[in-house]
Amino acid sequence: MQGCNLLVKGGRVIDPLNGRDGVFDILIADGDIKQIAPRIDNPASGTDVIDAAGLVVTPGLCDMHVHLREPGREDEETVESGSRAAAAGGFTAVACMPNTQPVCDNQGIVRLVKSRQTGRCAVHPVGAVTKNLGDEELAEMGDMRLSGAVAFSNDGRPVASANLMRRALDYLRMFDVPVISHCEDLALSADGLMNEGPLATRLGLRGIPNAAEAVMAYRDVQLAALTGGRVHIAHVSCAETVEVVRQAKQRGTRVTAETCPHYCVLTEDAVIGYKEMARVNPPLRSEADRRAVVEGLADGTIDCIASDHAPHSSEEKEVEFDQAPCGMVGLETSLALCWTHLVLAKVLTPSQLVEKMAVNPRAILKIGNGTMEIGQPADLTVFDPAASWTVDPAAFQSKSRNTPFAGMTLSGRAVLTVVGGRVVRPGGRE
Repeated sequence: MQGCNLLVKGGRVIDPLNGRDGVFDILIADGDIKQIAPRIDNPASGTDVIDAAGLVVTPGLCDMHVHLREPGREDEETVESGSRAAAAGGFTAVACMPNTQPVCDNQGIVRLVKSRQTGRCAVHPVGAVTKNLGDEELAEMGDMRLSGAVAFSNDGRPVASANLMRRALDYLRMFDVPVISHCEDLALSADGLMNEGPLATRLGLRGIPNAAEAVMAYRDVQLAALTGGRVHIAHVSCAETVEVVRQAKQRGTRVTAETCPHYCVLTEDAVIGYKEMARVNPPLRSEADRRAVVEGLADGTIDCIASDHAPHSSEEKEVEFDQAPCGMVGLETSLALCWTHLVLAKVLTPSQLVEKMAVNPRAILKIGNGTMEIGQPADLTVFDPAASWTVDPAAFQSKSRNTPFAGMTLSGRAVLTVVGGRVVRPGGRE
């Protein structure tokens, strides 16, 4: 399929790997980047011109942790609807977790997910570490890798067996891909519903201690050190886990980590009133934990920001707090939440945010270099940093509406994306 001919004029180009942060024009011809210069005039006939004055242009954003529910729960999300939601949020690539129905634990499911792509967003499957997310046998990771899986995870559940995790890390060294670890000691989290502490006691809800996450994170970085494998710690929520990752990196362990916008913006107080939209796993933590996570982002301990986009139907989510499934949608709010609460709050610079949301996820998954290279297919995100908008779940492109951010006013919104040389408007419209 032929790529676009496009001139993006006068935008603030933020391209950390090439040291660019200034006003440039970008010329795209037949889908490839042909020129980046302070001024480009007289493009070839048939070239569409986008006036990007006041807009920010970055390498395509990449969300390395989403749930697209296909196969099995297409009522909640599909690869197609998730791709539209991704485009609406400014993402040109996502990596989708394997806890589908059936589980993505074989090459057939990997190929099925890849076959559902529409071109509106690059969708990269993550394979399961163990068969059916169980705790008895490793899945066919080699076959899945050769079929297109970019990483392996049992997200939604931990790999409870230390021996299986060790074997997975050891085996995957030959492919140099990470295990994405959902860090949860199930004996410690038990039947917990929210962060353990005085608030949980006051609300009469069973608590989940920080140790439930940090203990498993410590185990997995130790196993990574033992095997020489790569471990990526998913959705970091608490101060203890930040410190586990920080110390492991100082020792030279092959560990990377992500957190999510909701752990940077919200605290356990969002649960007050038994608000089911604020139920996530790991749970929203204390203000001290929130500050520690933000500090971990700022000092480089935490490499990435990922949405953990987890769609649920209203019939499932809008019930009593203790009956509601964990998770919230995030593809359409992540960029704005981070721009508003991290960049405008001067926690991260714009360039650091691009590193966390475009460069580092791609480097960890080895799905492109997260930069703008002459001669390569264009993969760009263009967003308006001054756009003020109020989160309205009814307007989401996602099939699901489960968000605690409804009614919140945010700054920053995607204008268009260029995905592999094709122009995609927010909502997936070409």
